Amino acid sequence: AGCPIGTLNRKTKRKKAMAIKDKYKVQSINKDETKQWLLFKHYAKRVPPIELAFGLYADKILQGVCTFGMPARMLNNGYGVFDGKLEMKTYELNRLVINEGLEKNVLSFFVSECLKIVPKPCCVVSYADGNNGHHGYIYQATNWIYTGITASEKVYIDTRKNKIVHPRTIVEMFGSRELSVLPDWIEVSKEESGKYRYFQFLGDKRNKKLMNNHLKYEVLPYPKGENERYDAGFKPQVQGLLF
Repeated sequence: AGCPIGTLNRKTKRKKAMAIKDKYKVQSINKDETKQWLLFKHYAKRVPPIELAFGLYADKILQGVCTFGMPARMLNNGYGVFDGKLEMKTYELNRLVINEGLEKNVLSFFVSECLKIVPKPCCVVSYADGNNGHHGYIYQATNWIYTGITASEKVYIDTRKNKIVHPRTIVEMFGSRELSVLPDWIEVSKEESGKYRYFQFLGDKRNKKLMNNHLKYEVLPYPKGENERYDAGFKPQVQGLLF
C-alpha cells in the first residue's frame, strides 16, 4: 500500500528543508586558499588581514570563502564598541564570497555555520558597502544588530602604480592619513560615503547580555534598498578539498 499524498508532501518538504545542510559543509581552511577568491572574485580585489578563514564545500569542492580579521584599531577588544566597563575580543567579518548559481539560502547557512566555529565569547563586526550597492541583507537574514552608517572615508591612490590603497594601509605605512605627512605619490582620488555597520554577539546568554547592555551604539531599524550585483564568475584554480 502506498503512503497518503499528505504524508508524501510532508516527507518531500522535510527533504527540501534538509537539502542545504546535507549538501554543504563548512570547515576552517588555510589563509592561502582564500587568495584567488579575494583578489579576483570578491569586488574589493584586495586581501585584508586574516585571522580566521572558513570554506564552504559541496561535493568536497570549495564553493566559497569567509574570512575574519582584526577590526580597525578603534574597535580592538571592544574599545569603541562597548563602554569602559567591558572588554571583549572583537573580530571583523571582512570578506564573504561564494560561487554563483548556488541555492538561495546557502549564503545565510554559510555565515551561520562560520559563526558557530568562531572562538567565543566575542563580538563580530561587519560592514555593508553602500558605495558598491550593498545594504547588508545577509546580516539582516542572520539576525545581526544594525547600528547605523560609519563616517565618510577618503579613497587614496598610489599614483606610481595607479593602485587604490586602503586607509588602514595608509596609517600603517605613514602613521597618519593627513595629506601633509603623505608623499606626493599618494593622492586622494575621491571621498566615499560611510558603510552600514552591523554587530553579532557570540557566547553564552550571560556574555550576550553583557555585550547588549554595554553596547555604545543605538540599535536601529535595518536599512532597505536595491542591491547591485557584481560579476563573481571568476573560477579560482585553488579549489581546495574537504578533508
